[in-house]
Amino acid sequence: MKKTSINLQDLRREIYVKAKAEKNWSFWGLYTHVCKMETLQKAYRMAKVNNGAPGIDGVTFDAIEEAGVEPFLESIRGELVQGTYKPARNRKKEIPKGNGKVRVLGIPNIRDRVVQGAMKLILEPIFEADFQEGSYGYRPRRTAHAAVNRVASAIVCRKTRVIDVDLKAYFDTVRHDLLMKKVAQRVEDETVLGLLKLILKASGKRGVPQGGVISPLLANLYLNEVDKMLEKAKEVTRQGKNNYVEYARFADDMVILVNGYPQWEWLAKAAYRRLLEELTKLDLQINTDKTRIADLTKGESFGFLGFDFRQVKTRRGKWGVKFTPKMKARTTLLGKLKEAFRNFQSQPVQRVIEIINPKLSGWVNYFRIGHSSRCFRYVERWVENKIRRHMMRAKKLDGFGRDRWSREWLYRYLGLYSSYQIRYYQEPKALPA
Repeated sequence: MKKTSINLQDLRREIYVKAKAEKNWSFWGLYTHVCKMETLQKAYRMAKVNNGAPGIDGVTFDAIEEAGVEPFLESIRGELVQGTYKPARNRKKEIPKGNGKVRVLGIPNIRDRVVQGAMKLILEPIFEADFQEGSYGYRPRRTAHAAVNRVASAIVCRKTRVIDVDLKAYFDTVRHDLLMKKVAQRVEDETVLGLLKLILKASGKRGVPQGGVISPLLANLYLNEVDKMLEKAKEVTRQGKNNYVEYARFADDMVILVNGYPQWEWLAKAAYRRLLEELTKLDLQINTDKTRIADLTKGESFGFLGFDFRQVKTRRGKWGVKFTPKMKARTTLLGKLKEAFRNFQSQPVQRVIEIINPKLSGWVNYFRIGHSSRCFRYVERWVENKIRRHMMRAKKLDGFGRDRWSREWLYRYLGLYSSYQIRYYQEPKALPA
């Protein structure tokens, strides 16, 4: 695979087509493409778009661009070509998860982000050809909304017995030796494998760092055999056009849905047993406190990607699905907004709105599918009231302020975020009740 004159886009397409057509093909000569300036330039642009905090060396994008991007990339390329490149340790950053727990991010230097990005650009099309339909996390042209819709469609089709899977510290417990074997099944390039091993060692003896550029690709690869097992379960239980198992996975967030009729109760138990077998092979554990089998026909619900799912009767008397933002998601948003109001309480209201509008926009755009209107109305009124209180405090006025500043005034004059419209999910044809 040494067509060094081919451009990066065409190369990635050729690699994908080859990998898709020949499932047992091992790729060689990839390191040359990792080291190409075109690949490094693309990797730098990707890192710059994502921005992010500096790594352990404190070097920022501004500092790099002031000194010159081309010399920076030439220096990286020189180290890669000469075999002297060594990644630095990742900078650790703790992100609160709630309940006093934290998620630890491993943030590489910008230099190491570029190298990881170059590796990802060359390796991604190989493994994309092998990934399964039910895997959605951090993949090209795949979204969390598509995963949510897949789950909703399964519930409408009576897959109401749900295995809600929670993996214990997944990213921190990936075994490097098993991961490297999976990569080596498709990559017969010792230099690439050696570089990948260096990248993994920079994060410790085990795990892939949350915050690493190449980590999502590797995390998907590690669980690909689990996805294959579930795809096989769908096929072996298929009867004509009907299948009785569905699943969706977004990184380590996974649900398995089984037909709710009594005769298929054994299938949920069998799927759970097979899941445990595959996870044992990967030396992974489930969180037994959070993993459970929910029966939606008994009024139970489950969470996936920030939404709560439950089975409901439609107005026409048929079984449908209702999915709404989880209370935790709403509480987290309001907490961030409260912090903004508190930190900028001495600032003009226009400045506060500049701060909160992007937070509102991002949150609403994610949750505007499904049945989020009631939650949106709550958030909308809450924000309006906080804005009024901010202005009352600034003007040292008594009262609430609704009579002084109407809703129309808040949105038209101040420019407060106002796009709370729902994009209703188009349900598949429901079965008769």
